[in-house]
Amino acid sequence: MVRDDHAGRALAALAALLADETRAAMCLALLDGRAWTAGELARHAGVAPSTASEHLGRLVTGGLLAEERQGRHRYVRLADARTAQLVEDLAAHAGPPPAAPRTLAQAGAGSAMARARTCYDHLAGRLGILVTDALTRRGLLDQSTGFALTDGGMEWFAGLGVDLAAARTGRRPLARPCLDWTERRPHLAGVAGAALCGHALASGWCVRIGSGRALKLTARGRTALHTHLGIAPDALEAPTA
Repeated sequence: MVRDDHAGRALAALAALLADETRAAMCLALLDGRAWTAGELARHAGVAPSTASEHLGRLVTGGLLAEERQGRHRYVRLADARTAQLVEDLAAHAGPPPAAPRTLAQAGAGSAMARARTCYDHLAGRLGILVTDALTRRGLLDQSTGFALTDGGMEWFAGLGVDLAAARTGRRPLARPCLDWTERRPHLAGVAGAALCGHALASGWCVRIGSGRALKLTARGRTALHTHLGIAPDALEAPTA
């Protein structure tokens, strides 16, 4: 058997990038799909700005982050949807934090993240699972062989005013499963997942909580999900089956 030394070195280098706790925390924060400044990430990770810059330099050089500069400000974001999928999948395999929250604020933040959050550019947490299950029950999403939108699913998105054909660029799949690290089940990702999340935020169904990934489902959102998917208005308050 011929050993592929190059592939082995590349995999080891990639793993080393995420093996550091500070760099891992930065990548998890960037799963909100937005660009952050180096200063914001330094505060989030609890490190000095100079330390953050060093870590961000390694992540950019390693291809996990993309860098943008506007004047004196330096912004970074996850390189692409595949990178976001890698980070989320690794977080799912690692499982939830074993330690109990030490403060009331930490408990509240953890609960909010578990209820509803963004996973890069699609819905995750209990909300993401509720939406995925509802789409499946109504025959709009087929999970028999992976994730695939049915013809009815395409029409459903069109009824929302979402043109999936126009949103689909490159080789990103129309629909794919993404393992949810709190629910331990797959939620909808891909072009359709991103389009639905974007529509939910633009239509006021959800609002962001602070600067993190957590979302709050609004009264308008509860009504819309009940109207369009038959999800009970109080479903988010109870654990999914």
